[in-house]
Amino acid sequence: MGFTRALVDSVRTLQYDDVPEDAREVGRQCLLDFLGCALAGAREEPVEILIAAVARPEASREAALVGRAERASRLTAALVNGTAAHALDYDDTNAAMNGHPSAPVVPALLALAGDVDGRRFLTALVAGIELECRLGTRLGGRHYATGFHATGTLGTFGAAAACAHLLGLDEDAWLRAIGIAASEAAGIKAAFGTMTKPLHAGRAASAGALAALLAGGGFTAPPDVLETTQGFAATHAGVVPERLDDVAARFLIRDTLFKYHAACYLTHAAIEAARRLRVARALDPRAIESVVVTVAPSLLGVCNIAAPTTGLEGKFSLRATTALALLGEDTGAIATYSDAKMRDGAVVRLRDRISVEVDRARSPMRARVVVVADGRRLEDEVDTGVPASDLTAQRRRLRTKFDGLAGAALGAERAGELAETALAVDRLPSIRELVRRLGA
Repeated sequence: MGFTRALVDSVRTLQYDDVPEDAREVGRQCLLDFLGCALAGAREEPVEILIAAVARPEASREAALVGRAERASRLTAALVNGTAAHALDYDDTNAAMNGHPSAPVVPALLALAGDVDGRRFLTALVAGIELECRLGTRLGGRHYATGFHATGTLGTFGAAAACAHLLGLDEDAWLRAIGIAASEAAGIKAAFGTMTKPLHAGRAASAGALAALLAGGGFTAPPDVLETTQGFAATHAGVVPERLDDVAARFLIRDTLFKYHAACYLTHAAIEAARRLRVARALDPRAIESVVVTVAPSLLGVCNIAAPTTGLEGKFSLRATTALALLGEDTGAIATYSDAKMRDGAVVRLRDRISVEVDRARSPMRARVVVVADGRRLEDEVDTGVPASDLTAQRRRLRTKFDGLAGAALGAERAGELAETALAVDRLPSIRELVRRLGA
């Protein structure tokens, strides 16, 4: 059996009862977090441009847009909703994928879900996330290190798999969907800090949905696209995967990490270490002489913008985000990452006292922060790469995050109703009950 077929078969026949309850619960939390992020991102400039340039000229009423009164065609809805979910860079992440798993998968499913029941929807969501993460483990870090943004690339496969599962495609059609997705998958890290980064998630959602629809109609594509000569793995990672090994029997959705700071996840360990130092040592930011942030070398090509001038660039700046944390700014608030804040004198002065150093033995999600203040040397180290072991506590924390994001868009009452519906998605007789709550 070839690798593409083995990967497809590892999720194609997945049933609701096959998914352990803890993996289902993380799936529900992925849905909740996606909706909160998409609602908060629905009025961001990249989304407004997409609405004006694509959705309004289409004049389609086919599918719902999260947090918007407008509607769009199914594929455009996936494009817009995926972009909205990633617009603030506040959505979930998974180290197996080296990207954001839900932003490509959920909008593709919402666009095609129709009248399916909640169990089928949740199972398709898990299948999509599993496929993109399992593929990510086989490509290793080389795909990401080469410069590809896995949310846009592997996310296209995840969206295609989720939609293929939802549509009940047979094995041959699944292989065609993955084959089409391989030619559609795109996204480069050079776009980080610009509007094009969230567009990667939207394009992955739309392209994945398209791949499943075309495959279901008989559209042809290479059935061994991942491992074949000049196929996706060879051209995008320089490796040719042969086996799934241990990951075929695991549920990698369990390893999903959720953001509580509205910036690139790779800045979070430094943010947490800086916050702990500020609180535990009662640091006066004015007394700080120097700061050294030590991280893995892979972060330098992702979140090391030295002197950000926009809020969006600030989300990808270890110096700026660490400065915000040391100053006591709310790094979980969307408003903190504004152009004005990046130009604020106190932020700039402290930012310029921060240097970034590399430790090649360090994992990408582990950071050390050393502060020299009033002659004292203070140090802390944090690893944000460990998934939560208490899913009940994580649900509460995500609900608080959701209420803050969605409440501003929908009002407290409607936001609460949407949250309860999302967290009970697998009890819905029809996903339409969820979809009708999404618009403005």
